[in-house]
Amino acid sequence: MRQLDLSGARWHKSTLSADGASCVEVAFVNDAVAVRDTKDRDGGTLVFRRDRWAAFVGGIKAGGFDDLA
Repeated sequence: MRQLDLSGARWHKSTLSADGASCVEVAFVNDAVAVRDTKDRDGGTLVFRRDRWAAFVGGIKAGGFDDLA
């Protein structure tokens, strides 16, 4: 995927995470979703296509990762 300009990104953190130390933030930019660690916002960003992100979130909601603990 090409380099994504995140300078104007609006980052969102789940309201369920409260002030927890293990949180991520997401930003929806054009056809991509950027993900970063709230403890190290300058430490790097993962970028996914929106359809791949939707499949990942759908898998979480369906319990597809519950047995990976």
